[in-house]
Amino acid sequence: MNDLNHHIIDLGSWFAQPAGSYVRAWEQDRLDQLTADIFGFNALQIGQPKINALRASRMPGKWLTSTAFPVAEKVIKTVPPEHMPVAMLLDFAELPFASESVDLVILPHVLEFAAEPHQILREVERILIPEGRVIICGFNRTSLWGARQMAGRVTGHHFLPEEGEFISATRMKDWLKLLNMEVKHTDFGCFVPPYRTDKWLQRFRFMEEFGERWWPYFGSVYMIQAIKRVKGMHLVGPAWKPKRLAIGHAVPVANKINK
Repeated sequence: MNDLNHHIIDLGSWFAQPAGSYVRAWEQDRLDQLTADIFGFNALQIGQPKINALRASRMPGKWLTSTAFPVAEKVIKTVPPEHMPVAMLLDFAELPFASESVDLVILPHVLEFAAEPHQILREVERILIPEGRVIICGFNRTSLWGARQMAGRVTGHHFLPEEGEFISATRMKDWLKLLNMEVKHTDFGCFVPPYRTDKWLQRFRFMEEFGERWWPYFGSVYMIQAIKRVKGMHLVGPAWKPKRLAIGHAVPVANKINK
């Protein structure tokens, strides 16, 4: 548990750096667009309080989970409790929510820093209602930032937090498919080179437009939205059918003979 908390706190400090702020801005904008059009009653954000993933959500019940009390204290100072209650958890792999009770779950960079990412996903599938949504944010291994991180493992100069085991978007989709989660959409972003200063990140910001158009799968981060499907469940219409008027063997008007 201590290792897991260390990884999450370390990623939070990385978000305060120029590259982290660049990622957070892109993800915040995209999350605002996605969550504004997802309707329901209860939404849950798991981890990473540096990102207010449910800011634009219009659901009446919104919850933010944390693994350590100090993190929760910082969240309470920045997010009003009446809008984003904090649910204290000891382990994301054992979510204290009833089965099929949550409409939306957001995982911002949690699975790649978790010791049991499969178990967390299974818990997410358990608490989601049928047709509920999950949004997953992750770092893309197949990108300029991913290549820089691989080089950093050799040189010892990491660009991204070194504790993370980054999961490719393709692999994440396979995991979701095994849990009967249908991927609806995948967004890639942050196509700029892996610079450490805001000056150079902003100078190459023009690559965002080119990246989305010409090499969309090589963004440094991805955001996957999936829907929980339940086999054998079909949406049906009303059980009643309008009764037909009993007219027996009435003769069509056109065939009547006027006398």
